[in-house]
Amino acid sequence: MAEILRIPSFTDSRGTLSVLEKVVPFDIKRVYYIYNVPSVEIIRGGHRHKKTRQALICINGYCTIRNNDGTKKQEFVLDTADKCLIINEIDWHEMTKFSSNAILLVLASENYDVDDYIDEPYR
Repeated sequence: MAEILRIPSFTDSRGTLSVLEKVVPFDIKRVYYIYNVPSVEIIRGGHRHKKTRQALICINGYCTIRNNDGTKKQEFVLDTADKCLIINEIDWHEMTKFSSNAILLVLASENYDVDDYIDEPYR
């Protein structure tokens, strides 16, 4: 089941520093980000994985993640840079409702492998 983790953040007069050390529960092998999504109706993702786990952080703006682990459907709003959504390999996920300034950072447990993707949603 997907879950939100809080990223430790430290704020002073110079701004805020957020630290991912010891937060993500897997070794990171791939990093990418999604931005310039042209419309709130656009849906990204729409798959699950055989092996890959992911950590999603909306580092600017906001977006919504719809998740289904086969038994439970959830919806998460990532609207602050100190929220980290952990998605497990069994989680069917869709990213949507991106604000115009959204930047969604994704940290993945595996390198890209087309054979790791499952494109069939749960019934």
